[in-house]
Amino acid sequence: MRKQISQAEKVRLRQRKHIAFRMNLLFFCIFFLFSLLIFRLGYLQIVKGKDYTLLLEMKEEIPVNTSVPRGRIYDRNGNVLVDNEPKNAITYTKTTSTTSKEMLEIARDLAQLIEQDTKRITLGDKRDFWILLNPKKAEKKVTAEEIEALRKKHDTWTEKEIQKEINQMTRDRITDKELDSLTKKDLEVLAIYREMMSGYAYSPQIIKSDNVTEIEFARVSERLNDLPGVDTTTDWDRIKVSDNTLIGSTTTPLQGIPRTRLDYFLARDYSRNDRVGISYLEQSYEELLRGQKTVVKNVKDRTGRVVETVTVREGEPGKDLVLTLDSELHETLEQIVSDKLLAWKQVRTSGLLDRAFLVMMNPNNGEVLALIGKQLVQDKDTGKWIVQDYAFGTFTSAYEVGSTVKLATVLTGYSENVLSIGEVKIDEPIYIAGSSVKQSLFNRGGNRIAINDIEALGKSSNVYMFKIAISLGDAVYRPNKPLPINIEGFDRLRESYASFGLGVKTGIDLPGEYAGYPGTETISGKLLDLSIGQFDTYTPLQMAQYVSTVANGGYRIAPRIVKEIREPSPDGSVFGVLVQETEAVVLNRVKNTDEEIEQVKKGMLYTYGPRGTAPNLFANAEYTAAGKTGTAQSAYYDGTDRSKYGTKTVNLTHVGFAPFDTPEIAFSIVIPNVSTDRNDYTSKWSNDLAREALDIYFDLKKRRIQEEQSVTTDLPIRRKLEQEGNKN
Repeated sequence: MRKQISQAEKVRLRQRKHIAFRMNLLFFCIFFLFSLLIFRLGYLQIVKGKDYTLLLEMKEEIPVNTSVPRGRIYDRNGNVLVDNEPKNAITYTKTTSTTSKEMLEIARDLAQLIEQDTKRITLGDKRDFWILLNPKKAEKKVTAEEIEALRKKHDTWTEKEIQKEINQMTRDRITDKELDSLTKKDLEVLAIYREMMSGYAYSPQIIKSDNVTEIEFARVSERLNDLPGVDTTTDWDRIKVSDNTLIGSTTTPLQGIPRTRLDYFLARDYSRNDRVGISYLEQSYEELLRGQKTVVKNVKDRTGRVVETVTVREGEPGKDLVLTLDSELHETLEQIVSDKLLAWKQVRTSGLLDRAFLVMMNPNNGEVLALIGKQLVQDKDTGKWIVQDYAFGTFTSAYEVGSTVKLATVLTGYSENVLSIGEVKIDEPIYIAGSSVKQSLFNRGGNRIAINDIEALGKSSNVYMFKIAISLGDAVYRPNKPLPINIEGFDRLRESYASFGLGVKTGIDLPGEYAGYPGTETISGKLLDLSIGQFDTYTPLQMAQYVSTVANGGYRIAPRIVKEIREPSPDGSVFGVLVQETEAVVLNRVKNTDEEIEQVKKGMLYTYGPRGTAPNLFANAEYTAAGKTGTAQSAYYDGTDRSKYGTKTVNLTHVGFAPFDTPEIAFSIVIPNVSTDRNDYTSKWSNDLAREALDIYFDLKKRRIQEEQSVTTDLPIRRKLEQEGNKN
């Protein structure tokens, strides 16, 4: 007989089934979660393991500012222009776990060992230090009631913002009497402490590097084990042997990175107190000159405390730069330009003269041998005129250059098929309705003179150029009638000029280059002015590139200042291993044929002939030169005296090259505002400077060749003496 199950038993059976189901569900969930965990761990270890390992290593490797010396800068002959001078330094490096209290104790210990200048301490520094020394008194500066009122008034502020306001209130309520309680020794401790606080974790901060005595250096060195984070090391001062402003400048460790470029440098592993280049070569070649910091790997324990520091990569000094500049040539020419500028200033009509420029470069490869700019300023105390370096003005300031552009005008006429080689035109006064007469200086009598292209360049015929410009503007000249032109003539002429380097950046390896200013008027008279260099403005460096393009047969080459990049010199006297030699950069080839360029060169040779604008200038020279003079009568003063802005003046220019058959040196001279007399066309200042500059170049070359020959002649004797010395 089947046993009957009671109702209570049925309830218990159902409960057991529910419990079993729940347990199974629980075990399944646990199994599923463990499976996910194992899968995730496997994914992280097998698939992503290497990535996370690399990421960890990247986080642990820290560039450390070991104050490596910046690269030296030499001239082309190995003369040092910028060097580094070592000096003793005391540094401090804090870690992420270093407390303010620990740093204060170290600062107190250091104050017993060194003397620290307190001039850089600010009022804010004093207030913060007083709070650090008097925490309880500082806490009472702001009452609990004031804090509560502050919270109610600014109920939307975060706790961080509230605390910031409390801290400011505390600082503001510190009295002068309380600050005066800081002793001289306290201030010295503060001066050390503020330097310790200014750096980042693991980034050495210079505590003292100026005037560290041998005694101070020795004292600190002996106590390094008692001064965690403190180290004695070598810092470097940047020493400029040359006054050339093109070298540029750097910040000091105290100045650090300029605020305007802070993000840029910090993203490249710089520290805030790193010295960086802030102008010209020091800025342009910062990445090479800076050197490489030491990279270390910090090994930490489980608490995050650094227990070991391993060097991953040693620091390296910066690369050395060898410049194209010839410092002996440059300095000699600098002195000449300076002396002449002071002498010219004494002339009655030269009241607005305040600068002069001379550029010399190799026309075949763009190497700049001399980049000279000098500017007159008046001494505030004595009232005398003194000369300042203005070399950067050779590529950052532009001027109307007058007839020196006529080489490009004639070559444009050839390339645009409005002029043929040897073509004869009539030099005669040009009368355009509504305009004053336009004529050539050599033909002031208003005669009709037939001249060809060579004579037009050598005699500097304005009218010959005007007639080329009229053809470029698709116009027909009729005396005393309007001269309607196609304004595309401006574009045709300027585009051709640009191919020679006029009105465009030269491509020099220095920052801040200016392209010049193109005139905006498009009336016919201005096109004619443009063709003789009395409308647009050009830089002295553009003029040197332009004449170099003619000299080398039509190739526009970018001028350059840096010749070579080398490994650091071991002693500053011997070049390091060559890393890179900068090559000539050809920007373009002009559209003229070799025959057309040679024709223009003949016109430049005519300039120095008996009937040229600089007759017999190089008659007795040991070399043959070719060039072009220029006078801009339409110049307007825009120098340092703002009260004279807009005054009409005269600019003098001169471009050329030598030797004529095998050009090796090209030059440009620009002397703005030589006279306020618009009829003063007879000044020979630029001619005299051109002759002296080329004489100095070739005399220096001759002397060096003789010295090299002398060394070669003496070499066997020297070797014999060395051999005899070795035997003994």
